[in-house]
Amino acid sequence: MIALKQYITRYFSIGLFILFALCFLSCNSQVTTSDFEDRKVLFTEGWQFQQNDDITNVKKILESDRWEDVYLPHDWSIYKDFDKNSPTGLGGGALRGGIGWYKKSFAISTKDSSSVFKIQFDGVYQNSEVWINGTNLGKRPNGYIGFEYDITRYLKFGEEENIILVKADNKDQPNSRWYSGSGIYRNVWLKKLNKVHVPQWGTFVTTPEINNEKAIVNIKTQIANQFSTKKDISVEIKILEDDKLITKSKGSEFQISSNTENEVEEQLTITNPKLWSVDKPFLYTAQINIIQEDEVLDRYETKFGIRDFKFDLEKGFILNGKSLKIRGVCLHHDLGPLGAAINTRAIERQLEILKEMGVNGIRTAHNPPAPELLDLCDQMGFIVMDEAFDMWTKSKTENDYSQYWEEWHEKDLRDLIKRDRNHASVFIWSIGNEIQEQWSEEGANIGNELSEMVKSMDTTRPVTAGMNPPVHVSDEEVTIQFEETADQPNSLAGSGALDIIGYNYAHQTWEKHQLNFPNTAFIATETTSGLQTRGYYEFPSDTTKVWPVRWDKKFTGGNKDNTVSAFDQVRTPWGSLHETSWKIIKKNDFLSGFYIWTGFDYIGEPTPYEWPSRSSYFGVVDLAGFPKDVYYMYKSEWTKDTVLHILPHWNWEKGQTVDVWAYYNNADEVELFLNGESQGTKRKKDEDLHVMWRFPFQPGTLKAVSRKDGEIVKETIIETAGNAEKIVLSPDRKTIKADGKDLSFVTVTITDKQGIMVPKANHNISFSLEGPGEIYGVASGDPTNHQSFKGTEHTALNGKCLVILKADEEAGELKLTATAEGLEKTSVIIQSINK
Repeated sequence: MIALKQYITRYFSIGLFILFALCFLSCNSQVTTSDFEDRKVLFTEGWQFQQNDDITNVKKILESDRWEDVYLPHDWSIYKDFDKNSPTGLGGGALRGGIGWYKKSFAISTKDSSSVFKIQFDGVYQNSEVWINGTNLGKRPNGYIGFEYDITRYLKFGEEENIILVKADNKDQPNSRWYSGSGIYRNVWLKKLNKVHVPQWGTFVTTPEINNEKAIVNIKTQIANQFSTKKDISVEIKILEDDKLITKSKGSEFQISSNTENEVEEQLTITNPKLWSVDKPFLYTAQINIIQEDEVLDRYETKFGIRDFKFDLEKGFILNGKSLKIRGVCLHHDLGPLGAAINTRAIERQLEILKEMGVNGIRTAHNPPAPELLDLCDQMGFIVMDEAFDMWTKSKTENDYSQYWEEWHEKDLRDLIKRDRNHASVFIWSIGNEIQEQWSEEGANIGNELSEMVKSMDTTRPVTAGMNPPVHVSDEEVTIQFEETADQPNSLAGSGALDIIGYNYAHQTWEKHQLNFPNTAFIATETTSGLQTRGYYEFPSDTTKVWPVRWDKKFTGGNKDNTVSAFDQVRTPWGSLHETSWKIIKKNDFLSGFYIWTGFDYIGEPTPYEWPSRSSYFGVVDLAGFPKDVYYMYKSEWTKDTVLHILPHWNWEKGQTVDVWAYYNNADEVELFLNGESQGTKRKKDEDLHVMWRFPFQPGTLKAVSRKDGEIVKETIIETAGNAEKIVLSPDRKTIKADGKDLSFVTVTITDKQGIMVPKANHNISFSLEGPGEIYGVASGDPTNHQSFKGTEHTALNGKCLVILKADEEAGELKLTATAEGLEKTSVIIQSINK
């Protein structure tokens, strides 16, 4: 190691990035950098971790011998055993928190001693403290927002090592109503800057004028001078389209005083602009160059999109001059079996699954998301409601953010707006979710304060809040939190603070919105709360079950094995069936759209059940990423793809009365055949979103045929499965990048000898891997399974489970093998390649 340090010190000339790659990150890959590619580099390798709730002294924790190597992002709670007695409660996923410590050693060449160094954390849950070489840099309670420290003055240059230490204190529980995760669970970056530079989140790009011929792009840029003397500089702005220059500014020349920040504002014109939309999410790049005597001191780039939108009182949401229903889902930040540790490919997979369903909107429930989510939403075309808070001054759990509200809410909100306001995907700011102050005068006061704060930084997007509900009605069908009722807006909704009235549930009031709020547009911020277990069915299917009976009463009903029927027939008392909410949104133009609770199941909040359940039943997609049947109802309504989906499976008791549903589109009718004999032709009537048959079960082949104008459009077949004999491994991608981050999601299906999935198979499957990678996660979508997500075995749920492989930084062949008692052993090959 000493020899390696001497080599680096002697020959290091191309920037800090290669130094970390060679010396401290133990990375074999070589990276060629241009002048500014090492301005901001990932700082996620070479860390060590220990969970230690007992030692609070910094010197003692550094001397501890309990350190283990970890790669960031890292969530230590996801490695824990599920624990009925966990202080996080079932809401927190029954996974313990505690106090975690992270440290990293690194060296910096003396050639970089004139640079400014900053460390940026995208999110640490929670109550983070950071030290560099023994000096405390600060504390940040909020676990969801990013922050940055200037570490320049504390650094040692040359061969001497620097030590950065991070404490994440997630000990006081409960502090969340869902699974939060613990630790440095988002990316960390190291920045090497000239003393004259664009600071963190230092640009603001708007497009005040847009038409088919041109778009005016207004760019405000902050310039920081950390020299002890004033500097004469110029700022040149270029706009790039697919890395090609399309326009640039003449350059602003000015003098900036020492240790100050200045703002530069420029307007540029783009002719024949390409507009950002959900179908064609085109992005431009604004490149800011700070120049002194023909030398570029700093180069800072910001992605942005050009789009025109409004929320109309009569027509709903209008994007680029065309009406568009927001077909959204709410998402918590966890990634199922990966916990809260972000991974770009895992987020991308979630969005791909939702995009295929026809989703065009994401609500970041209920806190600032990882930056990677918004980057992907920009690139893939989603309308994002960016949400700041789940509570204000009044707590929802004993140790939640309300205790930090007075000191931190303004800083946290301003940082959120500043961080996210250039994202083309962000269309709505939400200042709160189901805030308890909404029913008191305090709700109006705080709401106006927060709204004014947002608008002081961004006037281009509307402000809303998720209210439950915004109108306190006397309708017995509307679940409310309080006994008192009055047909009038709550304090927050009536305060004038909100540009859009956000409804959480209360679908019975939506069509009265124009009467109750004649001057304010509508958005359903949270809807439905339907409940299902993937692959489990109950008959009759055309009855509605309300589980639990009330939101504030313990549920004692349901099924002994904590299952819920996958027919769209079970809802919470405050919610609705999936079809119910969509029918209302669909037929009323002035209802701009909605965000379903939720797109994916998430860890924690296992409504309606308690232990042994430990994760939600709300998702349209389960925790492993497998769609539930109602997914295809939405796909038939929201996409142009031809859909013909029939449910349930076809393994029942002979003679048992069975209901069969079909979701379909692009057709007039569906005819159902059992073993070649017609069971009748069905057509959707009026507002129907599915058709149904009821008859005694006979084993064999169930075939649905959809027709339009008498011509066959599509056929779908379900067969009765025999005994379980095989395991089928189906990777979502057979080739992945050897970068230490990329993932292959492998669907594991239990079939009979003919390859038909056995719909009730629940074998425990063991996995082994050969080659340069690791088994990174396992799951089945079963809310009651207590096997570790980080293990190498998992019990299938209704014929399926999932195994996630992560590549190392060495290219090679990954051979995954699956075994289970009574089933044939099987393997699949995934190639990990250098790119």
